[in-house]
Amino acid sequence: MALRFFRKDDKKDLLSLTDEQLVSQYMLTHNREIIGVLYERYTHLLFTVSYKYLGNDADAEDTVMLVFEKLFEQLKKSEIHNFKSWIYTLTKNESLMHLRRKKSGVRMMEDKLKKLEAELMESVHSNHLLGGPDGEHRIRYLETAINVLSPEQKQCVELFYLDEKSYREVEQITGYSYNEVKSHIQNGKRNLKLLMERMERYE
Repeated sequence: MALRFFRKDDKKDLLSLTDEQLVSQYMLTHNREIIGVLYERYTHLLFTVSYKYLGNDADAEDTVMLVFEKLFEQLKKSEIHNFKSWIYTLTKNESLMHLRRKKSGVRMMEDKLKKLEAELMESVHSNHLLGGPDGEHRIRYLETAINVLSPEQKQCVELFYLDEKSYREVEQITGYSYNEVKSHIQNGKRNLKLLMERMERYE
């Protein structure tokens, strides 16, 4: 089906149409101007919906933009009787999916930090290992300690332990030699252990 192209003057006509009429027009013409009209009509409402679930402007704005990007294809094939209700539900679902992905990412990072902490403290008394009542505090200690490392050690430790890169991959990413990578990681581990022990003493 050939696309119908609208003149700029036609936008005034589009503004007078109901949501459902706009959707019907889009299914027939695929005119992108229609998505723009719907965006202007609903962006504030959808931002409010998304913000309710995500709690910050950046994530809410990204989710709203993603919803409208999906409209270009979804409106070609979806039979919609109440656009406002439909796009509200779509935005809510996208927000919840974003929240689940974010929480999953946080859990994965915490698991990696726990493994690193356990490796650092394997020679220390078992009460110091994560999983006890102070485990959450120790994750925070470790995050702080990583940020205190020298730039070289911080980069290599994060790539090796948190991004799970091999020594060779760290070498390729950073440009350091294999021996430099190995040294930065080993020295970084030793310094992390000392920093965390110091933080615990002054808690």
